[in-house]
Amino acid sequence: MPTADTEIRLIELADADVLAAHQARDREASAPWEPARPDAFFTPEGQRARIQELLADHRRGSRWPGVVLADGDVIGQVTVSTILGEPFRKGFLGYWIATTHQGRGHASRAVGLVLRLMTEQLGLHRAEAHTRVENLPSHGVLRKNGFRSYGIAHEHIFLQGKWHDEIFWERRLQP
Repeated sequence: MPTADTEIRLIELADADVLAAHQARDREASAPWEPARPDAFFTPEGQRARIQELLADHRRGSRWPGVVLADGDVIGQVTVSTILGEPFRKGFLGYWIATTHQGRGHASRAVGLVLRLMTEQLGLHRAEAHTRVENLPSHGVLRKNGFRSYGIAHEHIFLQGKWHDEIFWERRLQP
């Protein structure tokens, strides 16, 4: 699903090496936004195990795990998780872009592409996301893609040894 030089596709086991390299390099930069991970998470073997779990969830219909590509190279991930069918028809959106490719619009384009996939392929009606209050770049990505905030959950996520507030976001996908 191309848009400019950004594409998304379903994750593959072959993506493990490049994802591990991005995750290992960006470990410190991602720490404020991600839960603590064991060292094995940052290895190709750890990423292969994680990809196998993601693809098992995909086969069950509870997740669509994708990678973000720029000019054919994997530069991040975009995932629809907690997919619920009738009567909700919604999914929860998450994404990240490697630090070496941030600030170029890839996250905004990838989110736009996955929203189209959520509507056209998954048949969903609603997309939801959460962001830390301080994560201004993600607020911009979501706003550019038609999300609106609908509240703050106080002490919603436990990261780096303390509780943090999060903004809840929503977007209607279909009439």
